[in-house]
Amino acid sequence: MQKQISNLDKLTLSNDFLFKHVMLRKRICKHILEELLHTEIADITYLEAEQTIDVYPDSHGIRLDVRIADTANTHYNLEMQVKNPVNRATGKFLLPKRTRYYQAMLDTDMLQKGQDYDELSPTYIIFFCLFDFFQDSQRIYTFKKRCLENMNIELADEAVIMFLNTLGTKGDVSPDIQSLFDYINSNIINSNFTREVADTIVEIKNDKKVRDAYMTYEMRMKDMRDEAHAEGKAEGLAEGKAEGLAEGKAKGLAEGKAKEKTATAKRLLSMGLSVEDIAKATSLSVEQVEAINAE
Repeated sequence: MQKQISNLDKLTLSNDFLFKHVMLRKRICKHILEELLHTEIADITYLEAEQTIDVYPDSHGIRLDVRIADTANTHYNLEMQVKNPVNRATGKFLLPKRTRYYQAMLDTDMLQKGQDYDELSPTYIIFFCLFDFFQDSQRIYTFKKRCLENMNIELADEAVIMFLNTLGTKGDVSPDIQSLFDYINSNIINSNFTREVADTIVEIKNDKKVRDAYMTYEMRMKDMRDEAHAEGKAEGLAEGKAEGLAEGKAKGLAEGKAKEKTATAKRLLSMGLSVEDIAKATSLSVEQVEAINAE
């Protein structure tokens, strides 16, 4: 327990758990949306329980996104992305399809509340990324649907997707958004707004409910690692024993152990865990985990 609390004390805004709890502070979240969209928002409400920690139904990890609606009934989904996850089976990046998943959740939630499809609210899916997904150095990448044959024709479905690149150097953002990017990247306080964010983080870390929620989050992460480890062990031992029949029991078990660690590492990588956390969980070196990730 003490180790988990200590880990919470070390978290910065780039951590998705802490980011979610900062975004649950209405004044900060509302100001960020106003600065990003260059508009005034009268008020916002949260579309979920404040301490919710959801698990992806396909076992890809824990969801820590924030779902919001404003007084104009525009819906928003915000999430921090520290790394650029890849599907190991296909080699494709996961973020584009994740936007579809979030769009489906927002739309389904509205339809389940009795809205007709033509009454669906405008939506914004916003990812804060600590990497440049599109490698064009833009600070913000904004996507709307357009006709390929005539790019001047926009499909007015009112669904917008934004990738915020905290490392970007192109395009204009407000001073407060740039200072937020700097704070996310380097923990540097260079504005009144990031001072407020930093002070809020101190308050959050001292909140008993948040500390309890973090312990729950850590336990769920451990359960996921243990599950991946168990599945990897079964796969690795099965392969190792089969080969061991031909090459000798000792060699087979040794290879099975190695394959167990490799299989576990692959599963944890697919869940989006960091290389450092996976190295600790599997007793592999960081270099070995990086090599597995590069395969």
